[in-house]
Amino acid sequence: MNTTAWGALVAGLVVLSLGADLMVRGAAKLAVRFGISPLVVGLTIVAYGTSAPEFSVSVGAALKGSGEIAIGNVVGSNIANILIALGLSALIAPVAVHLQVIRQELPVLLGVSVLFAVTALDGTLSAFDGALLFALIIGYTIFLIRQSRNAGKDAEAEFAEEIPKSHWDDPLPVQIALIVGGLALLVWGSDLAVSGAVAIAKSLGISEVVVGLTVVAVGTSLPEIATSLMAVYKGERDMAVGNVIGSNVFNLLAVGGASALAAIPHGGITVPVSVTTTDLWVMLGATLLLLPVVLSGYSVNRQEGALLVALYIAYLTYLVLDALHHPALAAFRTFALGFALPLLVAGVLLRYLTHITRDTPPS
Repeated sequence: MNTTAWGALVAGLVVLSLGADLMVRGAAKLAVRFGISPLVVGLTIVAYGTSAPEFSVSVGAALKGSGEIAIGNVVGSNIANILIALGLSALIAPVAVHLQVIRQELPVLLGVSVLFAVTALDGTLSAFDGALLFALIIGYTIFLIRQSRNAGKDAEAEFAEEIPKSHWDDPLPVQIALIVGGLALLVWGSDLAVSGAVAIAKSLGISEVVVGLTVVAVGTSLPEIATSLMAVYKGERDMAVGNVIGSNVFNLLAVGGASALAAIPHGGITVPVSVTTTDLWVMLGATLLLLPVVLSGYSVNRQEGALLVALYIAYLTYLVLDALHHPALAAFRTFALGFALPLLVAGVLLRYLTHITRDTPPS
């Protein structure tokens, strides 16, 4: 086992987490100092800040020509956010889903997921694909900011109450130092993490995309997992779903788009066949699964949380068997596609149909 490579990866993930925290704190404080409302800060800087590790790692990997890690991190992080972050949160306590999430955020995520899959299915994320995706995240952010202005004073006051005024009273040089220091740590952390991931892939004789889909993806998703779990622990159960959906939209548009643009000198990002034939479809399936789950009672209960976590364990099992070319892979695939998946779809649809006529969505 290459302990040096694993050490570099773990150290990189820790530095990324610290860097993201410092950057978000500094940027949020600076934004409020210049008159930007706490609600807008929460919808943009804080929400997107949890995806800063994914952004740093994927863009850094693309710049180094390790496009497989970049694409694996984007797809793998989205899978982990839904199945692990949301699944574990629901295991702690049922997660509420508000009507706005069902009407707006979830359809946006579904549409963005399909668009990303379409751009990647030809085997390449080109400069045009990257520009399109990144332009969309800019447009979506502007839309969120404009929408927040009509959210009303109650929503603004509710968000502001969660941010004590003393948190914004640091001197301007301190706020700038937090941003600069955070960005420096993000750059350093991404370099360590990518270097470690590449070395691990080489030492184990597996593809970089598998490392990106598993260790790197889960590692960079730790902020989203921690944020969702803390939100449920504090009783803010509606924030868990919003955090996952917002992060996934950012991953696909901003991280995927910026990575493709960063890979222009390398001819774009080559999407491995394994991603186009399996992992993209797992990501789409997990995203589509959210719709009947949240509509079957407008919450994600403990049983559904356990199902999400079990699905992630099954997905990891498949990746490991495939990477090792294990003889049990064929039997596992046959069982999953021929029995488990149809049973899952039937069960989820049945639960949805039993609730749709009697439940009313939360306001």
